[in-house]
Amino acid sequence: MINYDDFAKVEIKAGKILSAEKIPETDKLLKLSVDFAEEKPRQIVSGISTYFPDPAVLVGRTCMFVTNLEPRIIRGVESNGMLFALSTPEGAFSLLEPNAQIPVGTKAK
Repeated sequence: MINYDDFAKVEIKAGKILSAEKIPETDKLLKLSVDFAEEKPRQIVSGISTYFPDPAVLVGRTCMFVTNLEPRIIRGVESNGMLFALSTPEGAFSLLEPNAQIPVGTKAK
């Protein structure tokens, strides 16, 4: 269990995926360029390639991301956030996507 103050430190924002490409020589990793209404897009690495054989289907989708994690190098690629997604042991999968009325950069409360 964590207390509310710890949870409040997590910054969750809506971001629009501008590009998505498979990271060579990996089975699960995609490199995403994501717009959070900041000065420039962020690069985020996500292990969702299994669910998106054609990463281009992600382009234009607005999803929820954790945006205040320390940068991390994953297979030689810097990641500046984490995509929110759900999966079950049976293989069901879903991205967390806000409705179309939520603008890019909106923080979750």
